Amino acid sequence: MTSTAAASDREKVVSKLPGWLRQDLKIRAAQHGIEIQAAVEQGITAWCNLASALDTVDTAGADSFSTFLPAGQWEQFRGVAADRGLSLIQGLAQSAHLWLDSNPAPDIERPAVTRRFIVCNQKGGVGKTAITAGTGEALAEDPGTLHKVRIAKQLAVAAGGDDGPLEVEDLPGLGLRVLLVDFDPQCHLTNQLGAMPLPMNGDSLTNHMAGDPKGDLRDLVVSIDDETFGGRLHLLPACNDAFLLDVRLSAVRAREAALERALAPLEADYDVILVDCPPSLGLSMDAAAYYGRRRDGEKPGQSGALIVVQAEDSSADAYGLLTAQIDDLRSDLQIDIDYLGIVVNLYDGRRGYIATSSLQGWVDIKDPRVVGLIGDLKEQKEAVRMKQPLLSYAPKSQQAIGMRALAREIS
Repeated sequence: MTSTAAASDREKVVSKLPGWLRQDLKIRAAQHGIEIQAAVEQGITAWCNLASALDTVDTAGADSFSTFLPAGQWEQFRGVAADRGLSLIQGLAQSAHLWLDSNPAPDIERPAVTRRFIVCNQKGGVGKTAITAGTGEALAEDPGTLHKVRIAKQLAVAAGGDDGPLEVEDLPGLGLRVLLVDFDPQCHLTNQLGAMPLPMNGDSLTNHMAGDPKGDLRDLVVSIDDETFGGRLHLLPACNDAFLLDVRLSAVRAREAALERALAPLEADYDVILVDCPPSLGLSMDAAAYYGRRRDGEKPGQSGALIVVQAEDSSADAYGLLTAQIDDLRSDLQIDIDYLGIVVNLYDGRRGYIATSSLQGWVDIKDPRVVGLIGDLKEQKEAVRMKQPLLSYAPKSQQAIGMRALAREIS
């Protein structure tokens, strides 16, 4: 049952484990950031050192399981199992179960200050809404389940023009409590996630920002796909009255803080709030940028602007307009507004030199750096048509894998 691994001083061990136990071991090891072979090694060591027997583990349906252990450990384990009158399968199952009991799932790290991501670009059609939704979904995924995530170095590979297969790894979901705010009067985020826009004659975020609320803003929030996201992903729907927001804000005192005043009562309920901004450089964008400013006691890069672009020339022009507005706001109000990074969306290297050279241009900026590269693939369009979150509709798609990588780059 044992053979020497060619690349190390470990031995390959082949035995059996129940599928449920193997899966729990895989997930828990990933949650603690170690390889499954390290978890098995630690479990066997602890099991061999026990002074008393453990309860029997149900091993019905156990199937083949292999791992690598330090040389000699398996022979020691066999001897202890024989002394205790147990089969190797039962002994290994008890060892795995012991490690799981000794290493509970870690608590989710929650920020001391609710993080605020302002997803923006003055240019329409770059996919801000898709990036807002996908990032929020990735942040809220189940921490007790493994999800496929693209590794970060693929950004550099893609920028170099390599269209080879993407490398991925299985990681636990981030498990954060997320609020998506549809700040666009066109209601794209609301519609894409299958929610209803708020009626014009009712309450809305616009009313709260204008100082004319008609109720509690919390009552307007809806939960998105509880089956997939476990009640961690919520949406504040948009209303068409946001077309009038700039006009109404012009009469509001300290109007740049209007979004912050409106959302402040909700912040205690969430770890991250993502604001899907309209393609505008008006007063509403000033309020959004101000909301993403660095607060007292908040570390740099915890909140700020996430800029969505495409690998083409017009995005560069819009990027310049947006950054100029943010820089003016920084200077005028003496505040710090951090850039979380640039997301190059709807990328397709097959479009040739325009796409590849534009991508390289974004990568060359360095500050802010490119933190996400999302391909122009059919799954996002299909999810929109079905009015479902992308990570529910196509959780294994390349776009979903890229959204998870993005979420981890900025979280």
